[in-house]
Amino acid sequence: MKAEYRTKARSRIMEHLKAHPDRRFTAGEIYKEIGSQAESIDRTTVYRNLDRLCEQGKLVKYKEPNQEAWYYQYSEECSRCNAHMHARCSECGRIFHLENEFVEDFERKMQSVYGLDMNPSKSLIIGKCTDCNHKQ
Repeated sequence: MKAEYRTKARSRIMEHLKAHPDRRFTAGEIYKEIGSQAESIDRTTVYRNLDRLCEQGKLVKYKEPNQEAWYYQYSEECSRCNAHMHARCSECGRIFHLENEFVEDFERKMQSVYGLDMNPSKSLIIGKCTDCNHKQ
């Protein structure tokens, strides 16, 4: 197997995403934050590295309904991130990994009641987290 070639751009992208594991970012947001730190990183480099990191299973890439941009989230420590559902807080953007019996039961019921085979990696529940509910 070929060894992974590490670049400054890839390292900076990973550092940024690891620092915010519960948040998701668009490539443009990553470019703005990483690009401001290092002038040598261009938009194309960010996109290319994001795609490679997704292929390696270090990031999750998904698109939310009614949104044009793709979102990226750090997932290296969650090797099964593409095998379960996620929830996102509509206020703070925090991502929750839903890996419990409730979700498995929900998927079974979607199949038995509606005949719908769910794709967990593309399923996202949007709600408001406890912290944001308490801020009101």
